[in-house]
Amino acid sequence: MATITMSPLSISEGERVPEANQRAPIQAARRGLQTDPQFLARLTGVLFLVTFATSIPPFVSLYVPALKDPTYVLGVGRDLGLSWGALLEMILIVANIGTAIALFPVLRRRNEALALGYVTVRVIESVFIAVGILSLLALGTLRLGAEGADSGALQVVASSLVAMHDWSFLLGPAFIVGIGNGLILGYLMWTSRLIPRALPVLGLVGGPALLVFAAAVMFGAIEPGSTWQVIATAPEFFWELSLGIWLMLKGFNKSAVEARRRSISPSAPSTS
Repeated sequence: MATITMSPLSISEGERVPEANQRAPIQAARRGLQTDPQFLARLTGVLFLVTFATSIPPFVSLYVPALKDPTYVLGVGRDLGLSWGALLEMILIVANIGTAIALFPVLRRRNEALALGYVTVRVIESVFIAVGILSLLALGTLRLGAEGADSGALQVVASSLVAMHDWSFLLGPAFIVGIGNGLILGYLMWTSRLIPRALPVLGLVGGPALLVFAAAVMFGAIEPGSTWQVIATAPEFFWELSLGIWLMLKGFNKSAVEARRRSISPSAPSTS
């Protein structure tokens, strides 16, 4: 019986497809799957504004009785304000991480290590916020089961839970935010020119101010809630607010996006 031997087709050197031509369809497909940077910009802007809408009410209203009244734990019944505040802060956590995820595909083109660092810092900040939520929910549970217990002991435990919330707030939305939204995001937005350069200056100033403030509180140099806290947090506050409004209304600088797109596009194959 005859045996049929199949040999691989040989391609002459002149018939080989250039490697650049082989990669071009794959790269084009990948670019086609990428989300529009302007959509990501507006999504980021909305999420930053959501962080304001969900973080301010607990701080100025919903959590105030639990944080300021030493006899709060001796009260009767469920505190719905505490429950609503916890729900808002859970949404805050989602929005915080969402801003980093939405920005990552754009910022990684400028500096992938810092873009990944920004995502990581936002997650760490959210963990501290979650610790604060847990401490106040535990305080609410303690209040529900306080009937007949020793009032002095209850107030000591309640004070400990409030202190845990306050420290988690200082280390998360203050110290960690100074690193993430202040220094890392401020630097990336400054160097990429995706937004007017005047805006990231607020972050580059506000980030170190928050770090100094948090360190000063930890060493007892200043008191939380003092005028120094207002001064230290103001640049970061307006940086994040202006960033959210700008991105929602204007998006990224189109010339900066296009320049970056051209810089990473494969060169057209030579026809000579």
